Amino acid sequence: MTERTQGLDEGEAARRLALVGPNQLDPPRTRSVAQIVLATIREPMFGLLLAASALYLAVGDLAEGLLLTLAAVATIVQVVFQEARSERALKALRDLAEPMVRLVRDGVERLAPSRSLVPGDIVLVGEGQRVPADGQLIDGELLTIDEAALTGESVPVQRAPGSAGLSDAIFGGTLIVSGQGVAEVTATGPRTAIGKIGAALATLAPPEDPLKKSIARLVGWLGLAAGLFCLLVVVTYGLMRGDWLEAALAGITVAIAMIPEEFPMVLSIFLALGAWRLGRHNVLVRHGAVIQTLGGATVLCVDKTGTLTENRMTVARLWAEGAQGPPTPPDASGPHPLLATAALASAPRPIDPMDRALIALACPPADARLERVWPLRTGRLAVVQAWRRGDRSLLMAAKGAPEAIFALCRLAAEETASIRAALDVLAIDGLRVLAVAEAVGEGAAPDEPEVVRFVFRGLVGFADPLRADAAAAVREARAAGVKVMMITGDYPATALNIARQAGLDVRAGVLTGDDIARLDQAALRARLTDVCVFARVRPEQKLALVEALKANGEIVAMTGDGVNDAPALEAAHIGIAMGRRGTDVAREAADLILLDDSLASIVGGVRLGRRIYDNLRRALTYVTAIHVPIAGLALAPVLLGAPPMLFPVQVVFLELIIDPVCSLVFEGEPSDRQSMRRPPRSPRASLFGPRQIALGVLQGLTILAAVLALYLWGLTFMSAAQARAGAFVALVIGNLTLAVTDAAGRDGRLLDARRWVFWTIAGTAGAILLLVLLAPGLAALFRMARPPAGFAALCVATGVSAASWAWLSRMMRRPGPRESAPGAGENA
Repeated sequence: MTERTQGLDEGEAARRLALVGPNQLDPPRTRSVAQIVLATIREPMFGLLLAASALYLAVGDLAEGLLLTLAAVATIVQVVFQEARSERALKALRDLAEPMVRLVRDGVERLAPSRSLVPGDIVLVGEGQRVPADGQLIDGELLTIDEAALTGESVPVQRAPGSAGLSDAIFGGTLIVSGQGVAEVTATGPRTAIGKIGAALATLAPPEDPLKKSIARLVGWLGLAAGLFCLLVVVTYGLMRGDWLEAALAGITVAIAMIPEEFPMVLSIFLALGAWRLGRHNVLVRHGAVIQTLGGATVLCVDKTGTLTENRMTVARLWAEGAQGPPTPPDASGPHPLLATAALASAPRPIDPMDRALIALACPPADARLERVWPLRTGRLAVVQAWRRGDRSLLMAAKGAPEAIFALCRLAAEETASIRAALDVLAIDGLRVLAVAEAVGEGAAPDEPEVVRFVFRGLVGFADPLRADAAAAVREARAAGVKVMMITGDYPATALNIARQAGLDVRAGVLTGDDIARLDQAALRARLTDVCVFARVRPEQKLALVEALKANGEIVAMTGDGVNDAPALEAAHIGIAMGRRGTDVAREAADLILLDDSLASIVGGVRLGRRIYDNLRRALTYVTAIHVPIAGLALAPVLLGAPPMLFPVQVVFLELIIDPVCSLVFEGEPSDRQSMRRPPRSPRASLFGPRQIALGVLQGLTILAAVLALYLWGLTFMSAAQARAGAFVALVIGNLTLAVTDAAGRDGRLLDARRWVFWTIAGTAGAILLLVLLAPGLAALFRMARPPAGFAALCVATGVSAASWAWLSRMMRRPGPRESAPGAGENA
């Protein structure tokens, strides 16, 4: 390593970072507390509260006016808390999503955040990556770069280090199509070429989620209906009773009760915190809408290397041309000639794990200079590198898929018999196998390596152990009705060995890329019903597999890491890019980024996706249910000619319970014990469709009927203030009971210690309600009086029973206890 490629020392890098600032063009957009407060003030609910407060203050009822004003402030504080919680979650996601670069400092290569780059830093760049800053190539091979982000030109350009005919300048934001190299950073942040013209590297915010749009439309229509009912109530009340001030208050009460402002709040908080929870499980969400889809995945298409295995390559076996007997372990006494040739076909500054393993055992000769590189490409699954040696001779080394090396060596089928026998031995043992060849000549390097006849040198077998958690993850996925398919470019026997170790269904054997090429769409769809292992698959064939699976009605999650994987990631319902070894192109095409490249994280993401989906559905159903009795009890007494039961202060009290219950209790509800023991939901199932609306309305009507009957009955033998108090107790108890029974879902365990948040909210609400009933001053503000003890007890029982019928029917249908899925943590 030259002094120039040693990189900066950390002290100098820190000094430069303080001087020039971070390598960022578009700083993250965050909302301040003041901005959240202003947004809240513009909400219709806050405006209605202010109108009610002004009316009370105008008629001289100072206490009620101040109480409503205090409630409005409490509403703002609560919304600010919830929104700030979401902002913190989004900031944590942005930190996880920050681009990383391979950086050399103090002679040590490491991963570092892109924003930490400073002029003078040494970075390693390669195929599929976006250049993190402006720089100059100082080592490596010929690079092909797409500079459309900077120049608008779609035709890629070529760059090379120290070449008289080509520029060595590379620019931030451009995309490396092929090649790899070492670059010295010359400009960062706004000082880069793309920064000077005002462009931003950050991707544009994705379009708004269709579910959010539909919820916003629903709230808009309900808000319009609330306004019309408000006018209707004002006119009806005023004409019937002649008290226009009370009519205005009744109208405002109905409007407040009817607007389900919790819908957009619940959706935003659930998606933000859901994405944050997934990020804590090493699954980074790029598109929030995919959270709804993740829990419904029916097929996981995963790579072998790095997902099922550790991607920690070590050279395990060697087989040289002409050897007698099985492949042997490498000799510890010194580098084998076969390893020396294989190292010459590896990148001098390797990123690929196999290149790293080879370079660690055999470095290129000191007097050799890399002259040309022919990278891996479709049609030639091999890497070829030409070296100029000290005697001016040209040595060309090649390594890659055995079939590609056979073609370079122009070997006939009968000449490869012994090689294939050794290859089968290595593959059956689960080793990843590369073939190695070389050619020696004079003069300039050829345009294409195929014009040279190579000499076959042998086979190198790499051991890549199965991840410790892979088999358990496959078992959990299969128990959840999710089919795991392995798609790899590796040798078929190797793929089957690893699949068998991981617990995949291998009874149908393996389907190769050549097999896929020969099948039409109908035949491929038929084979996909039983085959789970695919080998020697080219990246572009992943798209055909995705389309065939989708045609079979599957919800497909597809992993990918390369440039050519982008179409398949785009086509899949859930595109998952590898975070450690994935290219920037794959990340940009994906919905999720897997930070640790592990199958266990994908399966954990499915479990979390099911939890988020279930909890969000329950929360929206609860919001629908609880607004029915609130709106009905605000409207029905007016229409029936009875004294009003609800006034703005009571409705605000209920809203102050509903909001934290939705955002804290439902969102934090743990996974159902059986969530990974049931099959994926139907693709046609909607998150919040007619069935959920009907259930919510039915639950709400039950509470409405019970509480209204209590109120009207109470008016026959006690004062309106006492009847109102008893009915309000029933409504509050029904609200809280409905919340805990809906949140419990299939679990059914109401007294679980993990629901401490709910019991804290319920205890606080109960204490405040008790204080209102016992303190004459507060009771007057709420227009209540202490009801008889027997009537109060009946109200409590009515609230509990009216809200718990759905839970009781669910418990009666509940199957017997079964063990939860292996590894399916309840708190996930």
